[in-house]
Amino acid sequence: MSGAAGGRRPAFPSLPGELVLEEAAGARQRCGDGSVPGTLLCTNRRVAFLPAQAPGSRAFLHSEYDVALPCIRKLVAASSFAKPKVLTAASTLKFIPEELAVFCRDFRLLRFHFHENGLAPQAFRVANAIAQAREAAAWLGDTVEGHDGGPAEAQTEDEEEEDEEEEEEEEGSAATLLFESLRDWEKELQRLGAAGWRVSAVNERFDMAPSLPRYLWVPSGLLDHDLKRIFAHFEERRVPRLCWHHPGGGDLLRAASFHAASEPGSEDVRCLEALLLGGRGPCVLADTTELPTLADIQLAHLKLRALCLPGAAAEEKWLSALEGTRWLDHVRTCLRKAAEVASLLAGRRCSVLLQEPSDRDLNCLVASLVQLLGDPRARSLPGFQSLVQREWVAAGHPFPHRLGLLRRDSPREEAPVFLLFLDCTWQLVRQFPAAFGFTEAYLLALHDSSFAPYFSTFLFSCQRQWGRGSPHQPHSQTYTPVNGWREPAAGGRQREGGGGSATCGLPPVWDWRLRYSPQQRARFRNPAGAAGTVGPPDTTGPPNAAGPPDTAEPQTPGRPADAWPGPGAGNVFVLTKGTLSPQPFPWRSGRPPPRLSRWAPSLESLGERGGSPGSNRPPVPPPGLLLPCAAGPSVRLWRRCYLRGLPEAQRGRFAPSLAGLAEELTLLQDRLHAWQAQGPRTEATSSPLAPSR
Repeated sequence: MSGAAGGRRPAFPSLPGELVLEEAAGARQRCGDGSVPGTLLCTNRRVAFLPAQAPGSRAFLHSEYDVALPCIRKLVAASSFAKPKVLTAASTLKFIPEELAVFCRDFRLLRFHFHENGLAPQAFRVANAIAQAREAAAWLGDTVEGHDGGPAEAQTEDEEEEDEEEEEEEEGSAATLLFESLRDWEKELQRLGAAGWRVSAVNERFDMAPSLPRYLWVPSGLLDHDLKRIFAHFEERRVPRLCWHHPGGGDLLRAASFHAASEPGSEDVRCLEALLLGGRGPCVLADTTELPTLADIQLAHLKLRALCLPGAAAEEKWLSALEGTRWLDHVRTCLRKAAEVASLLAGRRCSVLLQEPSDRDLNCLVASLVQLLGDPRARSLPGFQSLVQREWVAAGHPFPHRLGLLRRDSPREEAPVFLLFLDCTWQLVRQFPAAFGFTEAYLLALHDSSFAPYFSTFLFSCQRQWGRGSPHQPHSQTYTPVNGWREPAAGGRQREGGGGSATCGLPPVWDWRLRYSPQQRARFRNPAGAAGTVGPPDTTGPPNAAGPPDTAEPQTPGRPADAWPGPGAGNVFVLTKGTLSPQPFPWRSGRPPPRLSRWAPSLESLGERGGSPGSNRPPVPPPGLLLPCAAGPSVRLWRRCYLRGLPEAQRGRFAPSLAGLAEELTLLQDRLHAWQAQGPRTEATSSPLAPSR
């Protein structure tokens, strides 16, 4: 490796194909009021910091001390003799930097200080190297070619034994389904107990809809030949398909908007009726017009990121500036919409169709939140990872475009919808801590990992693009009229912690052992919550509600199984602000709609059932259903994520060592004694949303 300085730094566990461009031994990373000594390195893939006292690690990615080059938003060099300068590939640095600030897209702010004891040449070279490498970094292509997905150095016998021990520890946990094989889709459909639905391989070669996954859940009575009639009548050919089945009989579907120029025939309408209705009760259309647009999400995120920088706003105006970003408003809106759909599925037996013009952004968010509210399995750590794989990765969410990591993306399509989903999930974890099998630390690690181009999960925009990362290996298949093409029984299913698949050499992001120690991974799991098996606190359900989700039989409570009364069965309704209104069936506008109007069992109606009027008792949702509070004070700022760029929050998620933890505890004790010595304070108590002093 180039740039080695006498071998005084710890061994650098590089990625395959990674080269060290420059390094500065003796640099210090600022952490709050102190600093950590170590070596700052710039490679062709990332900026890494190796603490001098950190224990040796064979993980190829230091989760706390490095940042991927595409994740760097701004690079600033500072000196006591010159004004701070923003560094780019075209800029010329005319002074020796004393400090280098790396502003990251994930709200981190890394500060590196260079002492005067012979570090001037190294500081100058490493600052210019980072600016040049950041401009030259490519998000796609560069990270795929020649990447085998594993560490560059061979493992020793001790390391192999540790791997075997870790595998034995995780053997009993349920595997994360990647939904790359037919077996994964069949296994999940069987777990849901969705009678009347099957796995279709009509899109196995991506010739029907390039952005859809290989396999779809469709009604058993609808043949693939009839299903092919429907693709052309939807935007991007993204037809309605099942994404979740409620134990009471309700079905959650998702699709793109109807194609404006389509002129279906009678056979096409018959096939669409069989897909949307199929004797399963009425169909409720829930579009995304009430949700924020992609432009709204992007603007709110930019304002939030600017507000969370040091000195962005005065403390007395900080809360009003936070509300002005409208980020929390978007979180509230998404939670309300998901609660309406989830309570509708839990209250009546019907089909709810989520519709979005592209079916690749807000549908992913709402469908995932609905399942978090209604499916205990999705609240476990492996269940949540499987949910993200199915509703985001396999469904074709364009991660590189939405995260703004394609430098040549024209026009810009940046809108962090997935980060908005993680914020909504954090709100649920905070309101229902005993109902989730994972913690805030896990969500924060997933938030940061979405910017790292080392894994296949967030690297591509759809399964078809992911499959073209390397030549596709055909396998022997069998064909049946009902199920279409089927893979052999030995089809590969990725287990949790496994390597990359046969198509893409990069490992999935769920292989947390590559970046986090066993002690850090232990903080990902919630010991207070039975992994994804319980509902909201103080909710009593049937005895089998607390059983393991993989072994429990599908529940059919009395209330969710209620049939739709009156002329509602077999008709189409639209859900708007909790109200169900009759809607003519698509392409049949001449048919008069039925004279019926009902209220969906939303937050207000469930509150009336759960408690007496005027009482302070919280509403009692149906067994297994989480009912979040989306009122203003209940939705809070995710401080641990957004405020970590402030100097007082630079300690990070994990202490670098026992000595660092002891130092932090001593510092907190000193501050506490100082505050107690000041006596009673007359100022108003600051809000928990305000940044720490």
